[in-house]
Amino acid sequence: MSSSELDTPQGAARLARSLLPPLGDRWLHTQGVAKRARELSRSVPEADRELLVAAAWLHDIGYAPQLRGSGFHPLDGARHLASLGADGRLVRLVAHHSGAVYEARQRGLSAELAVYERVESAVLDALTCADMTTGPAGQRLGFTERIDEILTRYAPGSEVHTAISAAVPYLAAAVARANAGITGQPM
Repeated sequence: MSSSELDTPQGAARLARSLLPPLGDRWLHTQGVAKRARELSRSVPEADRELLVAAAWLHDIGYAPQLRGSGFHPLDGARHLASLGADGRLVRLVAHHSGAVYEARQRGLSAELAVYERVESAVLDALTCADMTTGPAGQRLGFTERIDEILTRYAPGSEVHTAISAAVPYLAAAVARANAGITGQPM
C-alpha cells in the first residue's frame, strides 16, 4: 500500500483490517468510530472529510501486538504510520486523538509524544468526538456514558483512569465543538 493511500478511508480501512480483527472488541470499536466519523464529517471542512475517516480507522492501530513499542497506543500507532510515510496530519491525529497528551504525561512519554506536534482543529475535535461516543464493542454511547464506561473498565489509580479523569473538560469541549459544527448549536 502506498503512503498516499493511507489517508483515504479505503486505504486506512485496509491497514486497520490487516492489524485489528484478532483484537475482537478493539476491531468492533474501530469500525464504530469510523462510522461515527463519517456522521461527524459534516463538522469539518469538505477537504478534510476523508482524512477524518481515515484517522478514525487508524486511531487504535497502536494496540496491534506487532506494533507495540512503548505500550502507549497513540504513540505506537503514530510511529508505525510515520514509518510507512503517511501524511503528517494523519500521523499527528492518531498521535493526539482523545486527549492522548494526558495519558502520555501519566506514562512518562510526554517528550516522545511531543515529536508529533498537536494541532487543535475541527478534525481533531471530530476524531475525539467519534472515539468518545463509541463504546468498546462499537456501540453508540453518549459522552458521559462513554467516560463512565472507561472509568469503570480501568481501575482507579491506573494510568488510563487518572488520565481520562483529568482530560474530561478537554474531551467534553472537543465533543461539544464537533457536535456544534454539525448542528450549528452547542449540544
